[in-house]
Amino acid sequence: MSRITVGIIDYGAGNIASVRRVLHSLGYRCRVTSNPDVLDQVDVLLLPGVGAFASAMAELNRLNLITYIQDQARLGRPIIGICLGMQLLADSSEEYGLTAGLGLIPGCVVPLSQDRCHIGWNSIEVIDPTGPLVAGDGRAVYFNHSFEFQAPAEYRSAVARLHQDADPIVVGVQRGAMIGLQFHPEKSQLAGRQLLSSVISELCSA
Repeated sequence: MSRITVGIIDYGAGNIASVRRVLHSLGYRCRVTSNPDVLDQVDVLLLPGVGAFASAMAELNRLNLITYIQDQARLGRPIIGICLGMQLLADSSEEYGLTAGLGLIPGCVVPLSQDRCHIGWNSIEVIDPTGPLVAGDGRAVYFNHSFEFQAPAEYRSAVARLHQDADPIVVGVQRGAMIGLQFHPEKSQLAGRQLLSSVISELCSA
């Protein structure tokens, strides 16, 4: 069986090098590019991201990648969004004013309550017992975000809590062959590596 190739969409997102390192360590081939002709040749599209929603969408637009990603999603190609990349899958974001997203998974990205930030290690609660994140239930992974993706219940795959009595926030979403991870698997040591591998394996075997 040939090795799976992951296409990391390069739009200046900031965490590309660390994502690429982890993918290589897991045995995957990687292509880092903004060229649709190259992305057409990979098995999985990965949308990384660190930074502001509006500037990320502006850069995707400048690179003529918005329509490309939307078209690939409609074709059912596997797509993974990490951190900001997950949020970009949403309909819109309220960060620095209302900005349209890729519109691939219903919902809006809004500030965490009381201007809080979610930075550091936290355990996740897996909602979908049949999904690729199930092995991560109760395991700690690394977060760094101050906005949350408020997705409808049917698209939520995992949640986390900022403290014991807090309402859960969405940290994993899925719609068909699209999966979003709010945490950084590339910074989450063994747990993150295992979950990222599980996600890719499931998407490529579907």
